[in-house]
Amino acid sequence: MTRYLFAFISGGLFGLGLLISGMTNTLKIQGWLNFFGAWDPTLAFVLGGAIIPMFISWKVVSNKKTSLLGTKISQNDKLPINSNLIVGSVLFGAGWGLVGLCPGPAIASLSFGGTNGYIFIISMLIGILLISLVSNKFYFKIK
Repeated sequence: MTRYLFAFISGGLFGLGLLISGMTNTLKIQGWLNFFGAWDPTLAFVLGGAIIPMFISWKVVSNKKTSLLGTKISQNDKLPINSNLIVGSVLFGAGWGLVGLCPGPAIASLSFGGTNGYIFIISMLIGILLISLVSNKFYFKIK
């Protein structure tokens, strides 16, 4: 039960951070990604602000095997860069640039109305379903 409480609190803080930082505003995201037009550099501070606590967290847990709640801490720092990672990153970035949403902000945007978030989430779920079907028929496997 404690894990669910911490997950709920963490998710709430994450969503609140997205809302306060403007990461749920699709126009702000598209402005951040528009390097050759009306570029909005303010989200650089959001991204920079996220790197600092993550760097500290990685240093704190680098030698630990379990979390404070007793779950195993995975140390996957030696994973290779492969075609799945590159193609997935390109598709993620293209979707983010075209729509101005990625999964976290899209879920947060569901709370304040509008159809864009719903369309994005439904499209994302269809894409997840399709890639799971396609990956079984072709040479690559999603792990």
